Amino acid sequence: MDGLCGLTADDPSWIGDYRLLSRLGSGGMGRVYLARSEGGRTVAVKLVKAELAAEEEFRDRFRAEVAAARRVGGRWTAPVLDADTEAEVPWVATGYIAGPTLSQVVGSYVRQGDYGPLPEDSLRRLAYGLACALRDIHGVGLVHRDLKPSNVLLTIDGPRVIDFGIARALDAVGEQTQTRAGTVVGSPSFMSPEQVQGHRVGPASDVFCVGSVLAYAATGRQPFGNPASGVHAVMFKIAREEPDLAATPDGIRGLILDCLAKDPAARPTPGELAERLGPEPGGRSAAPWLPAELIARLGQHAVLLLDTDTPPGGHPPTMVTTKVAPTPAVPPPPTPTERRRRRRWLPVIATAVFAAATAAAAVPLLSEGAGAEDSASDIPAGYIGTWSGPVLRDGEPTGQQRRFVITRGKVGEVVANSTSLGATYECRSDAKLVSVNRQDGHPALRLDTTVVRSVPAGRCAALGEHTLEEGADGTLNWAAAGRTATLHRVAPADSAVPAGFLGTWQRPDDDGYGTQQLTVKQAPAGSTVLTAVVIGRGGRCTAHAALYAAEGGKLTVGPSVVDRAAPGCAPSSTSVLSLGPDGTLHRAFLGDDKQPRGYSRVK
Repeated sequence: MDGLCGLTADDPSWIGDYRLLSRLGSGGMGRVYLARSEGGRTVAVKLVKAELAAEEEFRDRFRAEVAAARRVGGRWTAPVLDADTEAEVPWVATGYIAGPTLSQVVGSYVRQGDYGPLPEDSLRRLAYGLACALRDIHGVGLVHRDLKPSNVLLTIDGPRVIDFGIARALDAVGEQTQTRAGTVVGSPSFMSPEQVQGHRVGPASDVFCVGSVLAYAATGRQPFGNPASGVHAVMFKIAREEPDLAATPDGIRGLILDCLAKDPAARPTPGELAERLGPEPGGRSAAPWLPAELIARLGQHAVLLLDTDTPPGGHPPTMVTTKVAPTPAVPPPPTPTERRRRRRWLPVIATAVFAAATAAAAVPLLSEGAGAEDSASDIPAGYIGTWSGPVLRDGEPTGQQRRFVITRGKVGEVVANSTSLGATYECRSDAKLVSVNRQDGHPALRLDTTVVRSVPAGRCAALGEHTLEEGADGTLNWAAAGRTATLHRVAPADSAVPAGFLGTWQRPDDDGYGTQQLTVKQAPAGSTVLTAVVIGRGGRCTAHAALYAAEGGKLTVGPSVVDRAAPGCAPSSTSVLSLGPDGTLHRAFLGDDKQPRGYSRVK
């Protein structure tokens, strides 16, 4: 159950600011390591394969996935804490979840699990946690696309959904499967009908996967047949045949069937699932959500983690090319007497873990409890989310906009991503938490930022220390380098691009000899939403621009980046898109003398 393997000569000792402890596993995207931050937090660090890092298409996809995954909050997923998407070998660090995977616990036809199929009460609570996780993921415009038993971890206080190396922004890339030709994203036994048939994949696809995961958790078997019979046979059954649910408990079979509807529109939403499975009004079960044997094993897993030493020594001669952490002052290895003294406490710790799990039965284990504080985070719950507002200097408008996406984390860790948007530039920064100073009983966050993206290149510089504190009417007050802003919370629904904008639009070029074409696609804030192609006498220009905000019936799009240019091509400034009453698309530019442009729909 522990999944910990020692480091080898091929493994780095450090990745970024994280000291590697052991290898957790590997997959199609790369290796995953158990590591500790300089502040002592245990994290999981995913290092992508070098051959993938060499492909620009992959880098673009990885960059977009990490930016979007940072925006997923809530207690049902592993939070993204840090990343370096521009390193020679990119990596991402997430909170480490101390628990086994659902596949380890249940097992399969070729491998005995640590426990076997789960009882009905555990299944219902598993379903509730998965529904809540998907509600958080879908709320920021993501689809997981690979929800399967090995991507579900079981902890004392509920399941956690992991692996945002597969999750991605809706339609962030033209190919819906976002893979090379001939392949698909996902694991065949846990795909939806639309995935196996190559159709558009939306949030309902994840709900179908919930049904397959629950059927597996209840029986130890995939609902559409043994994969040993052939991948294509399983995929055919997913698309055309009914699932085998004969061995599932009666009390949850109907819910699983609803999730496994062939028609995506007929499936319940994650919110509807959570409401259907949530605690009964006025009373909650007092029993732990997992069988006692499993809870004891979770305690053993926690003991193993506590006993994992930080390897001595500094950086090795060969390193992952990324920001280099300073060599820490490492105390000498403990003497045998000290080791025995520490190990003597381990049974006590294990007993304490088990006792805490048993005592937790008196409180709701799988409800979202308003106002609950996260002990693994120094960030107050009220700060977590997306915030935006106009920037002032000496009380006067600057024409700039500032956005923060704040996640859970500890002092010394990256807890926010900040975007500054002007007429001709867009600056993105990662923000580490310096301290949480409480003033008049209210917290105030102090952040230190590092620029991670500058459009145009070289335009942006860090402002130094930022402060964020609670304002009136649910706002946040931001200040840095003489600038201030009142930030308002941006609801997840405001992040989706309205359907009326989606598609391809066209107008004649200004000289009358060519065309300008815009393609708008669904994307979360921070990801490419607009592709512009200009074909004229001078040749062809192609440029891309990222979404800053979608609100009030308008799209605010950052300055473009030209990626394929004939002589004379130039990037455009920040612009605002709106829809006219006659069905045309209007684009107004900020900070220059260009006249607004009108486009007619092509498709």
